[in-house]
Order: sequence, then structure tokens, then C-alpha cells
Amino acid sequence: MDTVRIVFSGAKGRMGSELVPALEAEPGIEVVATTDLGDDLAAAVRDHDADVVVDFTAPEAAMPNARAILAAGAHGVIGTTGFTLEDLDALEAEATAAGRALLIAPNFSLGMILLQRFAEEAVKHLPRVEIIETHHEGKLDAPSGTAQRTAERLAAAGAAPGPAGDDPSRGLDVDGVRVHSLRLAGVQARQEVHFAAEGEGLVLRHDAHSRLCYLPGVVAAVRAVGSRVGLIRGLDPILFPEDADA
Repeated sequence: MDTVRIVFSGAKGRMGSELVPALEAEPGIEVVATTDLGDDLAAAVRDHDADVVVDFTAPEAAMPNARAILAAGAHGVIGTTGFTLEDLDALEAEATAAGRALLIAPNFSLGMILLQRFAEEAVKHLPRVEIIETHHEGKLDAPSGTAQRTAERLAAAGAAPGPAGDDPSRGLDVDGVRVHSLRLAGVQARQEVHFAAEGEGLVLRHDAHSRLCYLPGVVAAVRAVGSRVGLIRGLDPILFPEDADA
């Protein structure tokens, strides 16, 4: 197995402080440099002949960093949130033109990816659904990018809109799916998807107890992205390639 040389962008953040040491211990991966906000990411890629950039920084840096990755000739694995649909469309064209790949995912937990897939199946039979997402008090964005993506997937799979109304206490409406956000001490990350029908209910729940739960997904993405071109939206195409062939 060839060694993948990576630059980790956002090394001083919550994710970086845990993932960098774990990636350094991973066979077949070499962390050749780390950067943070304000550093010259493209220069770090060129100076260290990196193959892939793993980026966990801040929403305001999402687009500039993605473009810096492509400009430096690397592939990207990006967990930073803040991209609009227009941003993603633009990056798809730019990555394809550059002959490189950008994998952009709001969540790298294998358990969360499975929850989303189970939820897509459940909503076909129990279409009334709402989401509660809980994170630590330091998380600034609400709803989380993961919860928003879950809601989008549920809507596309057939979720039925709930009663009309714009009362903020009823949560944010994401494509007809209500998302409720909690920020509490003592919690890392939790997402609950609540389904209901006459006389019954179903709850799918995922808990992230440590940021190390994202490591297997990041590793899978790092090892796969170099063989792709264009934009990869989420981990599903990497973990479940048979879906693309169906």
C-alpha cells in the first residue's frame, strides 16, 4: 500500500488536536505538515509534496481552503461546514477541471452514516419525522451540518411536512423536516430522529462519545479520494460504492 502524504488544516482545533496524533499512528498515512487559520495552506501542500489535505477549520475558511487545495494540486477531505449548494456546484466544476477530487462531508462517523441510511428506509413507512440534535456548548452553528444533511436526505426520501407554523419553538424547518438544536455541557454530539404514526413511535439515535469516532471515516476518505476526480458529497460513495453502480 502506497503511503498517502497529508497536510492537516485546523490542527489546533478540537478535531485536529485529537485526529492529528491518531492519523500519525495510522499505517499508510504520513502527516507531513499541519496548518491552522492564517497559515498559507497552498504553500504547505507544495513545500511538503502532499497528496491530500484534511481540512477541519471554520465555515469562513471553507471555500478559500477548498480552492487553495485545488490550486496546490492536492486532493481534499473536508469536514468544515458552511458550504452553500452554489458553493458545492462551483467546486465540482473546479475540481473536475483540475483533475482532482474534493470529498466534503458534514460528518465522518460510520455510525452516523448508518443512522442516516436507516432513517431513509424508515421514513418510507413512517413519513412523519422530526430531528433533535444535541452538541457541546462550544458548538456555534445550529442546526449542525449533520442534522441539516439528515433532514435533507429524509425530505428527499419522502418525509411528510408537519403542521404549518413558524413558531421558533417548533424548530427550524429544513425542507419540511423540523430540526431542534440543544447546546449542553457534558455532551459531545447526539442526534435523534423521531418517527411517529398512529399508535406507535420509532427513535433512531446516535451518540458520539469521542472525536476519535470520526477517525475511521477520515482514514477511508483519505485512502480513496486520490483515485477520484470531481466533488464527492458525503462518505456514502466511498463506503457504499455499490449504490453508484445500481
